[in-house]
Amino acid sequence: MRGRKDEEFQQGGIDSLATNYKFADDEEFDDDGKPKRTGTVWTASAHIITAIIGSGVLSLAWGTAQLGWIGGVATLVIFSIITGYTSNLLADCYRSPDPVTGKRNHTYMEEVRANLGRLNCIACGTVQYANLTGMVIGYTITASISMVAVHKSNCFHEKGHAVSCMFSSNPYMIGLGLFEVFLSQIPNFHQLTWLSSVAAVMSFGYSLIGIGLAIAKIASGDGGRTTLTGIEVGVDVTSADKTWRMFRALGDIAFAYSFSQVLVEIQDTLKSNPPENKVMKKASTISVFTTTSFYMMCGCLGYAAFGNSAPGNMLTGFGFYEPFWLVDIANIFIVIHLVGAYQVFAQPVYHKLESWASENWPNSTFVNKEYPIKIGSKIMYTFNMLRLTWRTIFVILVTTLAMAMPFFNDILAFLGSLGFWPLTVYFPVRMYIAKNKIKRGSMKWCMLQLLNLLCFLVSLAAAVGSIQGVSQSLGSSKPFQFKV
Repeated sequence: MRGRKDEEFQQGGIDSLATNYKFADDEEFDDDGKPKRTGTVWTASAHIITAIIGSGVLSLAWGTAQLGWIGGVATLVIFSIITGYTSNLLADCYRSPDPVTGKRNHTYMEEVRANLGRLNCIACGTVQYANLTGMVIGYTITASISMVAVHKSNCFHEKGHAVSCMFSSNPYMIGLGLFEVFLSQIPNFHQLTWLSSVAAVMSFGYSLIGIGLAIAKIASGDGGRTTLTGIEVGVDVTSADKTWRMFRALGDIAFAYSFSQVLVEIQDTLKSNPPENKVMKKASTISVFTTTSFYMMCGCLGYAAFGNSAPGNMLTGFGFYEPFWLVDIANIFIVIHLVGAYQVFAQPVYHKLESWASENWPNSTFVNKEYPIKIGSKIMYTFNMLRLTWRTIFVILVTTLAMAMPFFNDILAFLGSLGFWPLTVYFPVRMYIAKNKIKRGSMKWCMLQLLNLLCFLVSLAAAVGSIQGVSQSLGSSKPFQFKV
């Protein structure tokens, strides 16, 4: 009898230990075995705002000038509505099959695979990672232009506006690349929150400075000539140029709303209570509303300030070099913001290759071993040889391509056209239809397909316009010898 009781006691102790272990395990890990997520609506909003408000905001005055008051304002509103709606569709696909209790899909590609199958997953991955790489190239170009702008504003201040202050952007791109090599060693999205928060504050800072400078220019009576339909045929441009510019303007505005490719990775940082899809919808709504308000102010006030001759980059246009110190601050804010945005867009690219390598070589020290760096008894940082090597090579390639193609507006339009339709509209709509089994030919199915078609046509027009613009720029500039 005693032996049986001892056995029961021992078994009970084992069960108790197992229960306590499970409880501790549940406290430290999520349902997919990964460390407990701590993201909230505010951290997600910071990530999204960092991704949305980027270099695209600087070209909105130019875009509004091409489309005019009617077309410019309407396009901004329509793009914001479409982006907000499709972001909500995407949020519901994070877990499959149930949006609250289903299995997690950690990346955009996993969502597409779970809902649309392997072939669509491959197509999505091709577009997504090409677009993400293009985004960081665009951000490298824009950040270097802002650095040159600081140099130019001080040159104009010291020597006068009659002096030709032209500088190569190459040294600035190289310097930015070296800094990004260092930041690229931040392991994942979960540890990027502080950088995204700083970048989001910077984005508000330079947007407000741009808006303030535009208001000052308008109040001084020095505003440019504006029209309901934008630049005028026969006055500003030829009819062909007007058409090409309108197409590129659509691409610029699409670029300003191109953030869907990182939404799933951002959603994967959220804690599971309340449900991730509800928190993500709220974060997307807050972010899209906030950024659209800034976009409207930057686009409309910038257009009112410069008129039909609005520059491609509002803060580096003629007339914005005084007060030089304020312009310098704005451009420094842009650089800091884009340094953070670079990492937000690069993280999915980093993660994809590293996950693939870890799956294929699970026992490799080079791929998997983490080396801690301690200060005292506390581990401050860990580095990994694959992460160090691969991310450094990626940054070098991005910097080299940016130096070869420094054409601001045309690059933005091309990136916008490349990513907007497939990643912001097509895949979210297709996944929503498949997940909710919406009947083919029903009213809702027809409306979703109409949205799909219209956005495809807009992206196609923007792509054609941007390719034409890039070809013109290539004809008049030499790679690696561009000066601003």
